[in-house]
Amino acid sequence: MLDFLWSLGSFVVALGILVAVHEWGHFWVARRCGVKVERFSIGFGKALWRRTDKLGTEYVIAAIPLGGYVKMLDERVDDVPEQDLPHAFNRQHVLKRIAIIAAGPLTNFIFAIFALFVMYLIGVQTIKPMLGDIKPDSIASQAGLVQGSIIKKIGERDTIDWQAVNLELISYIGNDSLPITVSLPNSPVEQTRLLDLSTWQFNPEKDSAIDSLGLSVYRPDVLSIVGLVAEKSAAQQLGLRVGDKIQQVDGTTMLNWEQIVSYVAKRPNADVVITVLRDDRVVELNGMLGSRQDGDKEIGYLGVSPTLAAWPKGVLFTHQYGPIDAVVQASDKTWRLMTLSIEMLGKLITGDVSVKNLSGPISIAQGAGMSASSGLVYFLSFLALISVNLGIINLLPIPVLDGGHLLYYFIELLRGRPVPDSVQEIGFKIGGLLLLLFMSIAIINDITRL
Repeated sequence: MLDFLWSLGSFVVALGILVAVHEWGHFWVARRCGVKVERFSIGFGKALWRRTDKLGTEYVIAAIPLGGYVKMLDERVDDVPEQDLPHAFNRQHVLKRIAIIAAGPLTNFIFAIFALFVMYLIGVQTIKPMLGDIKPDSIASQAGLVQGSIIKKIGERDTIDWQAVNLELISYIGNDSLPITVSLPNSPVEQTRLLDLSTWQFNPEKDSAIDSLGLSVYRPDVLSIVGLVAEKSAAQQLGLRVGDKIQQVDGTTMLNWEQIVSYVAKRPNADVVITVLRDDRVVELNGMLGSRQDGDKEIGYLGVSPTLAAWPKGVLFTHQYGPIDAVVQASDKTWRLMTLSIEMLGKLITGDVSVKNLSGPISIAQGAGMSASSGLVYFLSFLALISVNLGIINLLPIPVLDGGHLLYYFIELLRGRPVPDSVQEIGFKIGGLLLLLFMSIAIINDITRL
């Protein structure tokens, strides 16, 4: 329940920020173009807070935090007093109307750059894409990739960390091959391997693009040395200490941490004898294991965490830049997110990407909760990703979206007169149905994943 409330709260905060940014873009440009803005609302429904400025604009925070809007003076919506007609949206030159509508998505892209800029200024800890175990007979193994190599490039794009690798792998969905450049273990030598994607089966609901190719992320070895003892746990009652190396449990030699976990899990509330190496002395500890629920099953529980071996030098690093480089990196990352979003939409149309991959508000809420739990820099990265997607989706030439309005205005610009109201009305109805269809599919996908 606590996780649900945290995800919901994070979702509301994220959506509130992104909607405010998007609508502020429309609002700011509308004001600069001389259009009177009657209301700036974050959310729908009953107003929880409102304030009116000296220009007559009402600012509202409403009860349903699932969007927002800017209400401009418009003869097509309400009767407009004659003295206010020059400030009506519909009376503006078509280029001004284009600027006002385009400002929303454009502000989303600018905000993404800003969020990533702040993230890079603060610095985000990450790891270089060093390969762990390569799955036998996989696409990666057939291409000759080996454990310990570091992925330098996918195609022509540099891959500084695993997030970059994942983004670039996804961009190759539907392609026949994938060029990947790696530096060999303990060597500066780089080689380019060509992965044959003709048999690539990638199901995002079951695994990641990395796993589906037979790759894995390198992780330091888990040592059988106690790194943490939980308060009031069975381990504490037994007398285990940080730094103890577990050698035997009930006389059975423990070869690795996984064996310890497996042995303990099968013995809830059982008496045990744990033999450890402590300060070069062998110590025997006697006591009882604890237990916890794992679904409908009760399993044994000790209450310790292991120590990890050290990372190879330089693999773990902080992705941080000064102000100028942060702007450059943030702009490049935003551009890549934009182009990748467009590529994915194209693959969705061609069928290379299934509609099952569409995500709705539940998935977004889960992502918001997880990123917020991880810290500010990860939440900023999440905001940038969603902001870019919001901007791209709003630019789709579907009536009822900003892109649909822009389509009508560009047609008006070319033909010299507006698209007939009857045609616009039909377009809005079709656009509304399409949007409802896509949202329904996304929500059904979310529920299925749950």
